[in-house]
Amino acid sequence: MTTDKSDRKEKKNYYRSLTIAGSDSGGGAGIQADLKTFAAIGCYGMSVITALTAQNTQGVTGIYPVPPSFVEQQIEALFTDIGTDAVKIGMLFSSDHIEVVARQLTRFKAQNIVLDPVMVAQSGDRLLKDDAVEAIKAHLLPIADIVTPNLPEAAVMLGREINTVEEMEAAARDLSHYGGRYIMIKGGHLEADKSTDLFYSSREDRSQVLHGHYTETDNNHGTGCTLSSAIAGYLAQGLDMESAVKNAKSYITEAIRVGAEYSIGRGHGPVHHFFKYW
Repeated sequence: MTTDKSDRKEKKNYYRSLTIAGSDSGGGAGIQADLKTFAAIGCYGMSVITALTAQNTQGVTGIYPVPPSFVEQQIEALFTDIGTDAVKIGMLFSSDHIEVVARQLTRFKAQNIVLDPVMVAQSGDRLLKDDAVEAIKAHLLPIADIVTPNLPEAAVMLGREINTVEEMEAAARDLSHYGGRYIMIKGGHLEADKSTDLFYSSREDRSQVLHGHYTETDNNHGTGCTLSSAIAGYLAQGLDMESAVKNAKSYITEAIRVGAEYSIGRGHGPVHHFFKYW
């Protein structure tokens, strides 16, 4: 039997979240972490895979980029049928991938775009080509609603070191000049015993330091992916940006705390995405 339109209108709607990123075969970061996060906070997750990585808790041993034309095809397939309420952008291997993603998201008028400019894995392995950094600044920052670099990523994009909260604030303001309405610089590399991030609103020229509980652990693989996808998930549910960011920080803080109690692999393990359930 087919379902008519009147029946369909009575059904519930999902909060739809899309991740455009690379696959982590170890399951701790990338597409896998994003989909786990979406599910954990109550969203229907979809994915556009930009690259395959051979990866575990110890490092990245291989990267196989998906052809940009197929990235484009994946995005078109999703937007012409399911649609989305928020988009998280993670690892994009080359400038060609970046231009395709920017073009397609603009074409389909995507909203609530969260850009996590993934450049280096937790292990220190580089995840994108050299030409991609300038392409991120030229094509993705102008369409992003929020950009969430960590300190090394912000330093690469701006060409200078960032070592203090004051320098984080200046960096956020400078990054916003490329077009991002909100900037969240993750300060996990700033001090060894604190979890300090900086949230900046370009419209109000207002900065806010966000403190959180710090957990000493090697299970920190995929923290940036998880945080950015949590922001996207909360935006998909209709939260305003500041609330989405604060909820996402609370989520990743607890996922790290609980994940520290587990052991998997011989390197940097993952956070516990489903700490609310098991």
